[in-house]
Amino acid sequence: MKKIFALLMIAISFVGCTKDWDDDLIDPKNPVSVPAPMLFANAQRNLVDQMVTPNVNSGIFRLISQHWANTTYPEESRYDLVSRNIPQNFWFTLYRDVLMDFREASIIINDDQALNATTKANQLAVIEVMEVYTWSVLVNTFGDIPYSEALNRDIIYPTYDDDAAIYADLFARLDAAIATMNAEGAAGAGSFGSSDLIYGGNIARWLTFANSLKLKLGMTVADVNPERARTAASEAAPGVFKSAADQAVFRYTATTPNVNPVWSNLVQSGRNDFVPAATLVDRMNELNDPRRAAYFTLHNGAYVGGIYGNNNTYANFSKVNPTITAPDFPAILLGYEEIEFYLAEAAARGFITAAPGDHYRKAITASMAQWGVAEGQATAYLAQPRVAAYLAAMSVPGPANSLTELQREALGVQKWIALYERPFHAWTEFRRLDYPQLQAPDAQYRPAYNTVPVRYPYPPTERTLNPDAVNAAASAIGGDEATTRIFWDAR
Repeated sequence: MKKIFALLMIAISFVGCTKDWDDDLIDPKNPVSVPAPMLFANAQRNLVDQMVTPNVNSGIFRLISQHWANTTYPEESRYDLVSRNIPQNFWFTLYRDVLMDFREASIIINDDQALNATTKANQLAVIEVMEVYTWSVLVNTFGDIPYSEALNRDIIYPTYDDDAAIYADLFARLDAAIATMNAEGAAGAGSFGSSDLIYGGNIARWLTFANSLKLKLGMTVADVNPERARTAASEAAPGVFKSAADQAVFRYTATTPNVNPVWSNLVQSGRNDFVPAATLVDRMNELNDPRRAAYFTLHNGAYVGGIYGNNNTYANFSKVNPTITAPDFPAILLGYEEIEFYLAEAAARGFITAAPGDHYRKAITASMAQWGVAEGQATAYLAQPRVAAYLAAMSVPGPANSLTELQREALGVQKWIALYERPFHAWTEFRRLDYPQLQAPDAQYRPAYNTVPVRYPYPPTERTLNPDAVNAAASAIGGDEATTRIFWDAR
């Protein structure tokens, strides 16, 4: 009887203290709700980290673009995309850690009745621009992907949308976001303020970024949809980046956890897994490129790159410049020189009225300045016979809506060199322009493919959990292979 009474007293005490008990169950370190600005900042950080990281589990674009070569473990430079589940890790990061946070932030902002109307419109427009950027990265990586039914908790098995149709929708979404942005008032007013880790909430700068992104997307489809490209270029060109001060820069700190992933993977880890690839080093040596000193270290008085696909001995080659491996080395999401290259191409194709050679010169000069090269050295570089031939080719219009082969080479080679620390975009431009003409590793290294991969295959989890949609998508794009081309890769 005493035991029953004791149990009743315990039960009564729980009933009487329900509120306090509920409070005790709340974990202050894991909140049940998160403010929209925090979700936005977290998505920005995860996006930039994924675009920057050299981690071989997801960020092997420095290897695929042949800017770097492996040392001890060369599997990724031999196009083994399976052992480490590289496509799956990349897919999960962008869907789960980037797009989902952007989407949740949008829902919270939309539901906030107390939020100023201008602020709400600006915040939603900035999120939309960031989503468009992220979706374009996914399409450029996989082709057809879950899009219209993605991120919906009520749809367990989303269909895969056509990659060209997704791009068409991204243009529409970007146009709507640009039309919505209200840049009046003080910088940072009416947006995310300090929670915006790229532009500090400055809507005028986001408007410039959005137009620059529109130009970028337009030129990406130029070979398959010149009219769409012409419209995007002509509409966006007046509002794009005008100098390096406009470009989208994410500034890391010198202390953890907000450090550049390059430092985490190359310095903090204490590993010596990469050296600059001879593919890039030799080309820059041929051109006597003054950016070599900023990109690499000297080895016995020369710039020496490792053999791509080989298990190179770390001590025998140049290294990545220590400036790049600093914890606070900034990351550029979209750069000024990149936009000048697009303007040069748009002018050469006749999409905009401008002197293509002038924009081409500005692009190379801007890249030089970005890496601390003196103006005199940049001028001398432009005067070298091979570079001068590129400049001459870019100084005249190409065929209607198109480019000459030399113009493609001029753009492709110089963009590939300039995008050294933006390897995903270097890979994209190689696929789009077909220059430089990168080759797979020699057959003696037994690469998984005899050509450079032009897409990631779909993740194994998608094949397991959503097989019907994956099989339909694979059939639509011509096969779920690393050698299957994205829709805009027409040549």
